[in-house]
Amino acid sequence: MFPERLDAPQAYDIAKAMMDGFNRHYSLFRAESARAKHRFETADWHGQQRAQRERIEFYDLRVKECVRRLDKEFKAGVQPMELWHQVKLHYIGLMVNHLRPELAETFFNSVTTKILHRTHFHNDFIFVRPAVSTEYIESDDPTARPTYRAYYPAQGGLPQALASMVEDFALQRPFEDLHRDLACVARAMEQRLGGVKLRSNFQIQVLSSLFLRNKGAYVVGKLINGFHELPFALPLLHGERGELVIDAALFGENDLQMLFSFARAYFMVDMEIPSAYVQFLRSLMPRKPRAELYSALGLAKQGKTLFYRDFLHHLRYSSDQFRIAPGIKGMVMLVFDLPSFPYVFKLIKDHFPHPKETTREQVQAKYLLVKQHDRVGRMADTLEYSLVAFPRDRFEDDLIEEIRKHAPSQLEISDRDGDGRQEVIINHLYIERRMVPLNIHLQECFDAGLGKPEAASALEHAVLEYGNAIKDLVAANIFPGDMLWKNFGMTRNGKVVFYDYDEIEYLTDCNFRRVPAPRCEEDELSGEVWYPVGPRDVFPETFGPFLLGNVAVREAFMRHHADLLDVDFWQSHKERIQAGHVYDVFPYDGARRFHCAHNSLQPQGDSP
Repeated sequence: MFPERLDAPQAYDIAKAMMDGFNRHYSLFRAESARAKHRFETADWHGQQRAQRERIEFYDLRVKECVRRLDKEFKAGVQPMELWHQVKLHYIGLMVNHLRPELAETFFNSVTTKILHRTHFHNDFIFVRPAVSTEYIESDDPTARPTYRAYYPAQGGLPQALASMVEDFALQRPFEDLHRDLACVARAMEQRLGGVKLRSNFQIQVLSSLFLRNKGAYVVGKLINGFHELPFALPLLHGERGELVIDAALFGENDLQMLFSFARAYFMVDMEIPSAYVQFLRSLMPRKPRAELYSALGLAKQGKTLFYRDFLHHLRYSSDQFRIAPGIKGMVMLVFDLPSFPYVFKLIKDHFPHPKETTREQVQAKYLLVKQHDRVGRMADTLEYSLVAFPRDRFEDDLIEEIRKHAPSQLEISDRDGDGRQEVIINHLYIERRMVPLNIHLQECFDAGLGKPEAASALEHAVLEYGNAIKDLVAANIFPGDMLWKNFGMTRNGKVVFYDYDEIEYLTDCNFRRVPAPRCEEDELSGEVWYPVGPRDVFPETFGPFLLGNVAVREAFMRHHADLLDVDFWQSHKERIQAGHVYDVFPYDGARRFHCAHNSLQPQGDSP
């Protein structure tokens, strides 16, 4: 039953103020996303990266603004709970014809939880489930850009349809040779179609806004022929003469998964109806959770909302227990997982053993740095939550004891509802996609026997990818700090991704040095470091003893990445970044590129 109505006008005014706060947020978010096209056209790469960082903060700023307004105008924090029931009902009414109701619900939840100051929420005052459908939302504005456009090659040929597609993006910078590039795209599409008969419904559907990130803009769409659909993406870049080029043609779900990877920075996309974009993208990547798609579009709070709903659903229909995650335990983070769920949960420990010299606040700052930085496909995105409740009976006793031992400040066990069912409440945690730790992956190669071609090939690939991951991080101005194998993971697509952030630094803040020549025989024989070392001094030639103890690993590493042991490699990249150079790191193999010869862009090993 609905609660008794109390002060309905005030309840409506509060709901309207909250909706005004959300509309202001999305207006600013969309305007910043739309400006990314101009930054791409004018090659404002530093501005693009700065805007990507700053946009992440928009949501929290608008939530704080709205909370301040509600406290000032309505004394919202002292209103009775019955009034908040009415506020929620009025808010639902305001969402009925809204173009972004799912985002508005999340904004309502964020504001409400700030005002009511509850420890954790399983109640009627927030949207635990969506109240308004996002199916078939359409704008009534006749001038609005449609979610996607359709092109029909049968009417004028494939190159002409592709030309119309590109022209509709109205890019304000000339192409180096659009006719040449479109011929390459048409040829690639025809090769993918092969000898398949073109059906009467043969068409190209393309999302109407470009997907912009760093130095690239991407056309995203699909070919439809009969009952078959082929996802594709076309990367647009600046050539060496400063004019635009279509750099490659990516096809299929796997290529698109790499483009939208959880280890990459968020896109900037001008979207009037985000749910329609997500629905279209889901048709291209049906295995990609909607939560990750919203996050990839820069709507990270919505991604968190959907992830948590998916998580609660999984808990309801599973019965396994949370456990201490397999692998070598870290000194800073306590990691646990649920075997049936493809994510890991990470807590910052209360105390760090020697030689770790850091604080909780510094670790959180490192994770924020990664969130705001270009992750270049090599650093896992994280979801950050506070005051999360789990059923106590789903936790192994060993895990509870591990948390009590290493992070007691983060743990509370309570019977909140007084019904005898205990809950584990974690004050603060990070959640990441689960990967196979690289040290475990290498051990599996050893166990399988390197005399077997499959095991030897897997080891070679892992070592190659490990070095490529480090080089991509370097290109993004990141020094990983602790480069041990256990801090990197292997994804299901065979990519190596870094996930231990407590020691990362900007490359430009590091001082790369050679180990000084010994002064005497005692220095040479000493097991201790006899030369002065500053807090950010790095000696690349010392990496080998820590990383390359296994002969097979060392041989593979030296074949592909011996330069990582040379101080000149690190110093030269540092100097170029300090000079303002922005490296290119592509979400596809360099061999996929159409015109490498005419282009000065340098892939940094970002291969699928």
